[in-house]
Amino acid sequence: MESNIFLEREPVGKLMVKYSVPLIVSLLVAALYNIVDQIFIANADYLGSNGNAANNVVFPLTVIALAFTLMTGDGVCAFVSMSLGARETKQAGDSVGSAALLSSTAGIIIAVIYWIFRDELLTFFGGRVNDETFRLSREYLTYIIPGIPFYVFGQAMNPVISADGSPNYVMFSTLMGAGINIVLDPLFIFGFHWGMMGAAAATIMGQIFTAFMSFWYISQKMKAVDFSRKNLHYNTKLMKRYLPLGLCSFLSQVSLVISVAAVNLMIKKYGALDPIFSQQEYSQIPLAVIGIVMKFFQIVIAVVVGLSASCTPITGYNIGAGRNDRVKSLFSLLLVCEAVIGVVAFVIVEFFPAEIAELFGASSESEYYLAFTVKCFRTYLCLIVLACINKAAFIFIQAMGRAWTSAGLSMTREIIFGAGLTVIMPVYMGLDGVLWSMPASDALTFIVSVIVIVMIYRELNR
Repeated sequence: MESNIFLEREPVGKLMVKYSVPLIVSLLVAALYNIVDQIFIANADYLGSNGNAANNVVFPLTVIALAFTLMTGDGVCAFVSMSLGARETKQAGDSVGSAALLSSTAGIIIAVIYWIFRDELLTFFGGRVNDETFRLSREYLTYIIPGIPFYVFGQAMNPVISADGSPNYVMFSTLMGAGINIVLDPLFIFGFHWGMMGAAAATIMGQIFTAFMSFWYISQKMKAVDFSRKNLHYNTKLMKRYLPLGLCSFLSQVSLVISVAAVNLMIKKYGALDPIFSQQEYSQIPLAVIGIVMKFFQIVIAVVVGLSASCTPITGYNIGAGRNDRVKSLFSLLLVCEAVIGVVAFVIVEFFPAEIAELFGASSESEYYLAFTVKCFRTYLCLIVLACINKAAFIFIQAMGRAWTSAGLSMTREIIFGAGLTVIMPVYMGLDGVLWSMPASDALTFIVSVIVIVMIYRELNR
């Protein structure tokens, strides 16, 4: 089948736009699932900053589920693209069937583990900052768990559908799922007064819809990939080939969880030593605020990842076809675009942090809430430009089939620099040390990224 040969022939800029717009929209909408919940929770007077903090406690658990999702989805997406570039369509179909079964199984296993170890997991991620935050985080997680299998399957199949040449379908199904969440959130939280349960119920209903749309596409609408029911079987031989291609995505999410856990625990520890936040009525503020900042960062990274991941089918196909010249041009264009995105984000966080805080209920909170939010945005994200470039490099290198190189960069950023500096810097700077650990990590990672990028360019030239 030659339906994807345009990936080798059309200008790389045109291809990036074609693939990136629907993918960016899809990832932004996916990011909004958690963020919309938090906005409505923050503005519900019976939840407020305690509900915000609870949402932040549960957030790493959704990232863990996403890690397994991306390892399967991004890995098989890159593998399918390379297979199509090498004209091996049956191999592409078998890998999709295997990935569909694998993601379904992983979603169920994760949900069972979360149910059994709810209290232990919430405690580990800082949920016991006070009794009310723990109660709300437990309620939210309890009702999120049933939707995890649908979330894992739907998100794992989205990259496959994009690789099949239908990024607009991914955008539509994700938009519709998010629309369901946005409509039901205020109804359940303000109308029915269901609190955290309502926020969770709205989220999983949207995820079920997106999962159904993904299932319908792979079973009825595949175009470039030769896929049918006979491809639905566990293929360990192909798993060993496509899962390593998603290893960077998996490790980047797992390492992000470790980094978030470190931040939450240090926020809890050094917030308890702060003259203001050591008081019971303000103890949840640092945890709630750092969650808001991370959610904004998640929106920016959704754009960055969408633009970078849109290059995966283009890169994979051209690697398979031996067109290194096109891969190099695409990489250069990507780095420039990501730097521009970082500059725009920098302007927002430095000049409009108070306006962002208002979206998350600052007007109904104490003056300390707003002051810490402004300080957190301006400090924690002051080198967001470098963060955008780093993330783009990680993903593009993975799309080239350099899974271990990409994974090493990601682990260096999140664990060695991210978690490491988060633990060390507060010893000398207190609560401020937690905030400055992010830009310090991005600066050190950028130095390493530049070295690797130069090496990649030299290899592409050869």
